[in-house]
Amino acid sequence: MIPTIVFAPHVSLTVLWVLIAAAALLTLYALFVRAPGAVARGLAMAALILALANPLMVRENREPLSDVAVVVLDHSQSMQIGTRRADTDKAAAELVRRLKREPNLEVRSVTVTTNPAGEDTGTQAFAALNAALADVAPGRVAGAFLITDGEVHDTPAKPRVAPVHALIAGKRDENDRKLTIADAARYAIVGGEAEIVVRVDDLGGGKPSTARVNLRIDGADAGARDVTLGRNVPIRVPIKHEGESVVEIEAEPGPAELTLQNNRAVVAINGVRDRLRVLLVSGEPHAGERVWRSLLKGDPSVDLVHFTILRPPEKQDDTPLKELALIVFPTRELFQEKLDGFDLVIFDRYSEHGILPLAYFENIAGYVYEGGALLVSSGPEFAGYMSIYRTPLTSVLPAQPTGEIVAKPFKPMVTAQGFAHPVTRDLTGANTATAPPSWGRWFRLIGTQKVTGETVMSGPGDKPLLVLDRIGKGRVAELLSDQGWLWARGFEGGGPEAELLRRLAHWLMKEPELEEEKLTAAISGGDITIERRTMAATPPPVSMTDPSGKTSAVTLEKVQPGIWRGTAKADALGLYRVTDGKLSAVAAAGPLNPREVSDMRATDRILAPAAEASGGAVQWLSDGMPQIRRVKRGRRMAGDGWMGIAANETSRITSVEQTPLLPAWAALVLLLGTLMFAWRREGR
Repeated sequence: MIPTIVFAPHVSLTVLWVLIAAAALLTLYALFVRAPGAVARGLAMAALILALANPLMVRENREPLSDVAVVVLDHSQSMQIGTRRADTDKAAAELVRRLKREPNLEVRSVTVTTNPAGEDTGTQAFAALNAALADVAPGRVAGAFLITDGEVHDTPAKPRVAPVHALIAGKRDENDRKLTIADAARYAIVGGEAEIVVRVDDLGGGKPSTARVNLRIDGADAGARDVTLGRNVPIRVPIKHEGESVVEIEAEPGPAELTLQNNRAVVAINGVRDRLRVLLVSGEPHAGERVWRSLLKGDPSVDLVHFTILRPPEKQDDTPLKELALIVFPTRELFQEKLDGFDLVIFDRYSEHGILPLAYFENIAGYVYEGGALLVSSGPEFAGYMSIYRTPLTSVLPAQPTGEIVAKPFKPMVTAQGFAHPVTRDLTGANTATAPPSWGRWFRLIGTQKVTGETVMSGPGDKPLLVLDRIGKGRVAELLSDQGWLWARGFEGGGPEAELLRRLAHWLMKEPELEEEKLTAAISGGDITIERRTMAATPPPVSMTDPSGKTSAVTLEKVQPGIWRGTAKADALGLYRVTDGKLSAVAAAGPLNPREVSDMRATDRILAPAAEASGGAVQWLSDGMPQIRRVKRGRRMAGDGWMGIAANETSRITSVEQTPLLPAWAALVLLLGTLMFAWRREGR
């Protein structure tokens, strides 16, 4: 390196400049008045100032620094189409090989992937590029190469790196069909409809004016709709139950499809019940009747119709008719005209006195077969000759009375089936494999023999206490004791009566959260968790289909009675389908309309302005690999068939040598010499 001269004053710069100014003024004044020895005195003061300035000769030893070039390889979801992934990997290997031929050049590679668990940011190629150069000084950056399909969602107007070149994988002028959810209701009233606004576009052209859209709700086929291409079209779907309804929407393939990944979408709509209509028919008055009424009336979402049979026909006395009742029991209206309008029918200790014609019991049985819900809470009357089991209801009741009434203290026990059933699973205070239940005792059980269904709770001698069954499209529950009110009153610590009855009512009304046979899938943190609920000893095999259409088996492990779980990777945006051959479930990774799959056609339109602003260029891989040239900074960085990287010629200082130009002895000699010269000039 060429040496340079610097100054390291022995005094502060302020003092040095004051001395220079004073010396200059004194010398000029002496010259002006023509004082003898003026020049000699000026030289003496100059020698003094030079000694104080302490001039040094500095020689820097430098080591050249390598330039840095970055290759950004796009492995996002859109790169899985066709041969894009293979083409980019091959091009990246060749590009890195060519760059490594260049002397004094460091080559860095970084890969961009899609994160289904994160925000909807799409392909973040420039964020990855900036991260790769975070520890590199701007003067060492030689350039960057993006090998991608062009769908980059963080492209700046002017990149911080120059030059930026792009190599585009894929084919020009590709066509594709895309389904977009423009709007979707999040909540809807059960029994009503929810509106979903969809849009289907044929990107890149296409002759059809309409497209067929297929619907599935909770895995079941919900028909198809024809929608106009390029327009927002509202679709109304029925909401049949409380809780989450999963609506799958899929556009049939268009005339020219690049991928089917953006033809599908899933929407979750929460069903909310406006009012739950319950018909409670009480027979013989007992202590638990008030508990039933208080429980149902205390729920603001329940619309309760309650009738109590206080005076059976066989009871005769002299009480005047006008003093007996205010309201006539509207049997025809309730059990024939408006029966289908109730969500749940409850018989609480009701016996057959002839008040209801047998035809009405047939109506109730038909109501159950067609999807209704029936709960029977039994007392001693169920074991007698006036039991409602002796009516046409026998076709839907799962437990047959034996005529026995067990009257002794016992604690209800959750059975092996009960531990697996959502109605009785995890009940507070329930028995375990090693400990009895902690809730209070009951004192009466109606003896029955189970005919169908599942016994989820039992009493003395393992006799059925709570039996659940599916009848046709509906459901039935039999509670074979009238002692549940003891829990509500807190006897011996009470028990979870309110929770048990709430679960019973929701299971009877087919709420998804209490289904004992259910398959669910949920995505979190890049993993999909699959849960299978079943009353069987082992669940059937489960398979999963990812957004690309690839199918794989998922192993489920038992986590507790009735629940089996398994996990798999969900590293792509879109719909995942899970099925065991009978049940199915879907889960969506990412938002309704993820940016990554919004347009999966290869394009140079997005990156061209940024590349041009940085001095780079865009080229399609189908046109061949460009030549690589090393170009000095400030010159043209791209041309026909070639791309350039900057030769920055940067270096770093390894050592510094300093040599005083005026050592102390030389300064003393110079100062004394100038003083003697000035003395001689003044002495003449």
